[in-house]
Amino acid sequence: MSIYLDSNATTQVHPRVVEAMMPYLTGAWYNPSSGYAAGREVKVAIETAREQVAALIGAEPDEIVFTGCGTESNSMVIKSLAREIGRKSSRVAVSEIEHSAVLRPTEAMAAVGFDVERVGVHDNGRLDLDQFENVVDSSKPGFASLMWANNETGVVQPMMEATEIAKAAGWWMHTDAIQAVGKVPVRVDEVPVDFLSISGHKFHAPKGVGALFIRKGTPFEPMIRGGGQEGGHRSGTENVPYIVALGEASSIMMEEAGNGGLDRVAALRDRLETGLGERLNRVEFNGSREHRTGNVAHVSFPGRVAAGLLPKLDAAGVQCSAGSACMTGKSQPGHVQKAMGFSDEKAFSSLRLSLSIFTTQEEVDEAVELIARIVS
Repeated sequence: MSIYLDSNATTQVHPRVVEAMMPYLTGAWYNPSSGYAAGREVKVAIETAREQVAALIGAEPDEIVFTGCGTESNSMVIKSLAREIGRKSSRVAVSEIEHSAVLRPTEAMAAVGFDVERVGVHDNGRLDLDQFENVVDSSKPGFASLMWANNETGVVQPMMEATEIAKAAGWWMHTDAIQAVGKVPVRVDEVPVDFLSISGHKFHAPKGVGALFIRKGTPFEPMIRGGGQEGGHRSGTENVPYIVALGEASSIMMEEAGNGGLDRVAALRDRLETGLGERLNRVEFNGSREHRTGNVAHVSFPGRVAAGLLPKLDAAGVQCSAGSACMTGKSQPGHVQKAMGFSDEKAFSSLRLSLSIFTTQEEVDEAVELIARIVS
């Protein structure tokens, strides 16, 4: 039996999501921009999905733009904001622990003359707000891009406080909420970010669909121009089955939040950590214990090397990772662990164990036994 503990890399597509998609892969295959009735019916399905995604994060439906993935959503915002603030006398602030989908575009900005500042985090993985406030300069046009929850540790960032700092300076605020949406409450009607990125495959929709929240009235320069779909924000014929899938997945995660499903996942994560702590003499649990998503345990095993543990765990039927799936195969310590002050030895000894609504107690208990045996 395979025990899947890598849900921050991707999640199983929910059966209800597959069922919702199927009509738009078979009978309802029309172009939603068509003028006849069959096309208009497909268009209605897109707008229903838009309402479902908006409801998940407390947005208005016309503030949701469908994209191909979370990386595209991030790049769309960063490139638009780069044009908005201009290269001269402006500043950009990002954290040291951002995903490469934010770090790489902002590195490209720095390479052509933008002032890009990286803000550190405390050893618990939370943003250093004092440093952030010092970087945000009200005398300069600028924007900040901060992840809502970290993809490797699950640590949730102080988004309200950071957003208030940025907005007080007259800056735009973008959040990569890809690892937070569907796992913790994410509400744009409470935290006044200007942009928010979503990726469907992180919460049981298929890979290849994402969304971008653009607050009403916020300037936005399209990255893809053409026929004017998505309110002119992203042209191209819509990927209807996958958009419908994202809408259905959003509704499912709202139900899970309401019926205790996310609390159940958090309880299983705690059971996993408790079990490992009881079975192993040397184990460390990393990141804030208070501010984190309910599905992630970031664990270090002193004296062991994660790269050596992973194939043994895989052979035993436990699927997990040593960090971001995008960094698999890299020989250097992960930038997130280094930003948190990990030694190289500790960074190389760390595993990310991430659960989903499909994880069972039996799987967690079996995983504890297998991980403890192999680490020992």
